[in-house]
Amino acid sequence: MKTDVVIIGAGAAGLMCAIEASKRGRKVLVIESSEKAGKKILISGGGRCNFTNLHIDSESYLSQNPHFCKSALARYTQWDFIALMDKHDLGWSEKTLGQLFCNDKAPAVLNMLLTECVIHDVQIGLNTTVESIEHQNQYVVKTIKGTYQAESLVIATGGPSIPKMGATDFGLQVARQFGLKCISFIPALVPFTFHQYDIDKYFKDLSGLSLDAIVSCNEVSFREMLLITHRGLSGPAILQISSYWRKKDALMINLLPDLDATEFLLSMQQKRGKAELKTILAEFFPKRLAERLADTLLNKALAGMPLGQIKKNDLKAFGFVLNNWVLQPSGTEGMRTAEVCLGGVSTDELSSKTMESNKQKSLYFIGETVDVTGWLGGYNFQWAWSSGWSAGQVV
Repeated sequence: MKTDVVIIGAGAAGLMCAIEASKRGRKVLVIESSEKAGKKILISGGGRCNFTNLHIDSESYLSQNPHFCKSALARYTQWDFIALMDKHDLGWSEKTLGQLFCNDKAPAVLNMLLTECVIHDVQIGLNTTVESIEHQNQYVVKTIKGTYQAESLVIATGGPSIPKMGATDFGLQVARQFGLKCISFIPALVPFTFHQYDIDKYFKDLSGLSLDAIVSCNEVSFREMLLITHRGLSGPAILQISSYWRKKDALMINLLPDLDATEFLLSMQQKRGKAELKTILAEFFPKRLAERLADTLLNKALAGMPLGQIKKNDLKAFGFVLNNWVLQPSGTEGMRTAEVCLGGVSTDELSSKTMESNKQKSLYFIGETVDVTGWLGGYNFQWAWSSGWSAGQVV
């Protein structure tokens, strides 16, 4: 079968690219190995689909070339995608930090994209695994369901996070086949695990508790909720900082971001000297966590004493730790739970305007397959929309 464009991957970027290319009169075929298009769209935001962010900025993306994403993000913005939502009468709401969620949840966003595909006569082949790709005068894509020939080939297969959904590093395999430099994928936006000693000491029996905190690593900080799990730490603040963390790095956590804890405790010692330390802490933290922090970051004997009987130096030291708690993760939960990946096809190999390979004519890479990774909060979807749109203008 002959077509103008073959797009491999029916996710956010691939569908956007297909819609835009077909608007230009191009005959487009999208190949998807899964039984359903847009599977990651459906699980995003806990099924509510955090489809973009009001505050899209290149500084919210990680890449070996931090400038690469600017062109695509400027040419197809969050407002453009919002206009598409409005066209289909899909309502949305702003949550924290500019995050926009679809009021009708993730299936509505996917249905909107698939409706656009129908309107513009995009063909989608599901349950279609690619067996080989060759290029002579055109691209020859051999699959389990047949062989397709096309002038342009777009790789929109994402990264290998959440492998149970069929995710792989297929995109990098194709890039390497054509001699393009790649950066191996590693998990990002992923929970941390800890050694059993630290879990037993700090987190045991506290799974499910959350708190507002500032988490820092490698001179980057995020203030959002932190969640204690049975394996360590998760929550938005942890997922965000995980993209900047590397093996053996320590985390610094400010448990009381609105207070100088030392000054506060010394003040409480004067005003409420008969109150126990854990009683004071329970005004800021869940009771079980307050007790655990007092027991482990100070010590059990002092934790149950009235504040007035605790030495000022001990209170100062404890206050400092509350604002500067250093923890050493043993690792992350890995690709199994990572929302995205760092790495991908090197941006040195691609045009920032069109996503086309500089070495291989009419070969394009879009979305998470490229070495551009956004923060939590709709940034990765916007990169998918923007990079897919950019390629769709030229394929």
